[in-house]
Amino acid sequence: MRYAGSWMTAADDRILEYLSEHKSGSPTKMKREGPIRYSRQQVDRRCKKLAEKGLVDHLGNGVYVITDDGKLYLEGRLDTEDWQYIDEEVSEDASINSTEDTVTDG
Repeated sequence: MRYAGSWMTAADDRILEYLSEHKSGSPTKMKREGPIRYSRQQVDRRCKKLAEKGLVDHLGNGVYVITDDGKLYLEGRLDTEDWQYIDEEVSEDASINSTEDTVTDG
């Protein structure tokens, strides 16, 4: 499950997925080669916003790459609303303890 901030759009997920798979890309290339059903201009605007927020890096000449935070977001390990990192082990331990509490209380 991904934790998208209120500032994010559906295009952002497609852009991050494309960059995760292809390592780098420009809005023109993403529009042409990827499953991105948005205009090149919209992809360009969203790439700039994603770079501003730190989920992608702009290498110059319109080329972007995904950052570690971008990868963590795709994995569901970063909440981009309040920029909290989600530790899967802690979440799993909490749900196990919660289940054990319910079983022993009942």
